[in-house]
Amino acid sequence: MSSLLFLGTGALLVYAYDSRAGIHRWVIQPAFMALTKDDPELAHEIAVKILSRNLGPVDCGKDDDRLAFELWGKKFDNPIGIAAGFDKHAEAIDGLFNLGFGYVEVGSITPEPQPGNPKPRVFRVEESKSVVNRYGFNSEGHAAALARLRQRVIKFVSDYASLLPPALFPTQAPSSPTVSPEFDPIEAYLASKEGSGAAPADVVGMPRSLQPGRVLGINLGKNKVSDPDSIDDFVKGIAALGPYADVLVVNVSSPNTPGLRNLQRKGMLSELLEGVVEARNLLPTVVKPPVLVKVAPDLDDEQLSDIAYAAKTSGVDGVIVSNTTISRPASAGTSTVLQETGGLSGPPVKDLALRALSGLYEQTDGKIPLVGCGGISSGQDALDYAKAGASLVQLYTGFVYGGVGLPRKIKDELAELLQKEGKAWKDVIG
Repeated sequence: MSSLLFLGTGALLVYAYDSRAGIHRWVIQPAFMALTKDDPELAHEIAVKILSRNLGPVDCGKDDDRLAFELWGKKFDNPIGIAAGFDKHAEAIDGLFNLGFGYVEVGSITPEPQPGNPKPRVFRVEESKSVVNRYGFNSEGHAAALARLRQRVIKFVSDYASLLPPALFPTQAPSSPTVSPEFDPIEAYLASKEGSGAAPADVVGMPRSLQPGRVLGINLGKNKVSDPDSIDDFVKGIAALGPYADVLVVNVSSPNTPGLRNLQRKGMLSELLEGVVEARNLLPTVVKPPVLVKVAPDLDDEQLSDIAYAAKTSGVDGVIVSNTTISRPASAGTSTVLQETGGLSGPPVKDLALRALSGLYEQTDGKIPLVGCGGISSGQDALDYAKAGASLVQLYTGFVYGGVGLPRKIKDELAELLQKEGKAWKDVIG
């Protein structure tokens, strides 16, 4: 009997290891949502902790070749990304890649730690599978995120030292009385200007995600107490975290930080983007990460024109459309939760984001890569964004409701749709 129990338990664990397993969609996810119905933030925290310890399932499927593409000189196995806001503190990068995301964006990360807004600050709108949040950039700050990102690189270098030229690392400690006798050449290299934290990956042609075909984005935010008109927080973020990012994102569109959205105005946005591009160019790394700006969906035609102008003239590498909306579309439903202050995300945002994205695509003549975000939970949603001009898509709220199997589900649906059209992802953009 004990042998049968052991074998049965083992078989269940092997089955549940695969994110495609029906138990996640039909049993674990509904139970998890029910148990955390009154505290969605607790659900968020638990999910991040599980993934940060690599205790989550793994996408055991193979990405269809039609989904592969190249953007900013980087290879993506698939165009499905997880948006900033889920892994705020860069804790669960590898766990998220294990679920099959082609792009993982962490943050928003502010220079100094800050608690964000008082709780409760996140609310589910079950009838429209949407969410209202007013987190307010709760962040552990640059130092905490930097420590985690450095540790990932140290582990990578330790595990794969044979891939790296031995000449990269000092063989002995510098002659100085301040140097610890426990000299670590890897730490010494990473701390050097030449190492810059991420250069080991650059040397062997590895993305800073440290996973081939996967791309790591770092989203930068402003502290609540900082000067609303200053770009200093973004410049600090680029200097501190840029060497560890495949992509950098400047967030000027959260509705939960007072004055932040004012940075989307034409003159201010142009100045900001020129400043962050210059800061990126000053990074000591050989490979410079592209810089993107994330904008709101609540933009009229004049505002879209201003953003297009700023993007074209500043040298920024892309635009993410969009963040949450402060509006409450009829499709969001009638729940009293919608009266809560905060940004709305999920399916009700899709039409707003698509309108803004297609407008920007037209006004930039398709020459600036756009990332679509808002209400994506199916392959058809992803395809809709691509045809509106998105080179890459991101989701978050869909992941909240769809669970760990959603990335694979979207990829399979998208591959089937592309097969019917006889095209690859890169062929349907715009």
